[in-house]
Amino acid sequence: MQKTAQSWLVLQLSNSPFMLGLDAFLGEIPIFLFSLVGGVVADRMDRRTLLIGGQIIQMTCAFILAALFALQVVQVWHILCLSFVVGLAQSFGGPAYAALIPTLVKSEDVPNAIAMNSIQFNLARVVGPTLGWLALTRLGAAWCFALNGVSFLAVIASLVALTRRFIPCSTSESMFESMKEGIAFIRRQSGMEALIVLAFCMTALGIPLIIFLPVFAKDVFRQGPNIYTLLLSVSGSGAIVGALLVAVLGYRPHKGLLCLAGLILLGITMSGFALSKSLILSCVLLFVAGGCLIAVLAMLTSLVQLITMDAMRGRVMSVYNVALRGGGPIGSLVAGALVPVFTAPLVVGVAGILMVTLGLFFLLVNRKIASL
Repeated sequence: MQKTAQSWLVLQLSNSPFMLGLDAFLGEIPIFLFSLVGGVVADRMDRRTLLIGGQIIQMTCAFILAALFALQVVQVWHILCLSFVVGLAQSFGGPAYAALIPTLVKSEDVPNAIAMNSIQFNLARVVGPTLGWLALTRLGAAWCFALNGVSFLAVIASLVALTRRFIPCSTSESMFESMKEGIAFIRRQSGMEALIVLAFCMTALGIPLIIFLPVFAKDVFRQGPNIYTLLLSVSGSGAIVGALLVAVLGYRPHKGLLCLAGLILLGITMSGFALSKSLILSCVLLFVAGGCLIAVLAMLTSLVQLITMDAMRGRVMSVYNVALRGGGPIGSLVAGALVPVFTAPLVVGVAGILMVTLGLFFLLVNRKIASL
């Protein structure tokens, strides 16, 4: 709900696609900058406690934004600053969250658990925009942010109810030495570096498709927030189907090949969406692209989790998070600068072509992922 209102209002307040990209950049760049430290912290303390702290910070930011809109004093820089603070909280919570999931299930159930996690997240992406549009048009922007703030109470209650704890081993290593140990572990594991590089490139090229949907709704289809909401919901619906397919596949061999095939299909559908002038065809292509995006991300995450030991999980997942979450803001910032010059369809179309090229490279040249 908050993302729907926030993206639309940033575009409305600034009338600038660059500001839209900057907002996405500031929300994600702390994860790129601080996740390595967050990963070390996640391996040194109770991950549940770390997560609860991050949720409280994000809840506070949502309520502040609601108050600014309710008092009608909000400015774009307020939104940008709060996006950065939320990203900072996620830079510590993200590695703890990712490291906690595999400790709750058996190793053979990890792909299903990650797919299930993707399903609940993307179900929210379908329901959230619809509720967000209703709240935005009927009640006002402040309600989108206030209801988001209230929703964190359910998250915090769920974490408090969680009985499984991570008890870290005592260590005299400095944080820098712990980070070096995590990076050394990644370099020793076959295919791990390739997975991290792929995660970065994929999100840098793929996330702008979602970020600039308001621009497609406004400039390509000449419509308002209702069409933007429709596009978001279609993308989220596709993502749920993609996550379900990964869950159905479960623990299967050749997941690396499936991952690369999904990446190539994602690039093709992105370019098709960029070229389409038909709303119906665009929705079909966006549905497939949303499914491919989440399916590939779920398979990438499963592969990383399965070749990582629990004592190193926080650090490994922090590096993976840096790549996964760092690619998005950098791609969004670059795309935000290019869209006013070359138009959103051209920028997204070229990103799709680069995505296909990336998939073919890892499929035909560097085959470390294809062999997993």
